[in-house]
Amino acid sequence: MKKLFVLLVGLLIAPFLQAAPEFKENVNYEIIRQTNTPKPEVMEFFSYFCPHCYQFEPIMAELKKQLPADVAFKRTPVAFMGKEMGPELQRAYAVADLLKVEEKVTPMFFSLIHAEQKAPQSRADVRAVFEKAGVNGKDFDGAVDSFAVTGMVAQYDRSTGSMNIRAVPSTVVNGKYLVKTEGIKSTEEYISLVKYLLQKKD
Repeated sequence: MKKLFVLLVGLLIAPFLQAAPEFKENVNYEIIRQTNTPKPEVMEFFSYFCPHCYQFEPIMAELKKQLPADVAFKRTPVAFMGKEMGPELQRAYAVADLLKVEEKVTPMFFSLIHAEQKAPQSRADVRAVFEKAGVNGKDFDGAVDSFAVTGMVAQYDRSTGSMNIRAVPSTVVNGKYLVKTEGIKSTEEYISLVKYLLQKKD
């Protein structure tokens, strides 16, 4: 009876194993560094001005749900989109992170720019979004040019430069593998690829 049970389980699992995609270097991912980060992590490079990043939000939300507990999820805003407001919204993300309102502010910026077609044109416009999210305007003023936020922005730029990020959205796993989404056909396949790279040892 036990042998029959094992056989049935094997038959049930086999189709899933056969259907699992075979991920290949330079097809599904690129190696951008030779060493992994000390701890497992997934880093998303994005811009509030990027329409594809806006569309990618539900996929990233699902990915975060499925990541193992020991995997850190990090977001890095880039400054190279949005002209002069690109760096301003990069800084805005740092402020939101510092003040612990990123989960409120990020959907508001994405919606304002892509759904309402009302992109912020000044720091005053950015401040208004934070106030709408429940942040005191004085708290925003105290944070936006602070040493902490300036340091966070500098780190964003270092990561963008060191990983040679030229387009967004981009996903880097363990600081070593850049996900190539061109051939990905579904959210499930994307998440499978990220998990595969998290476990990759070479």
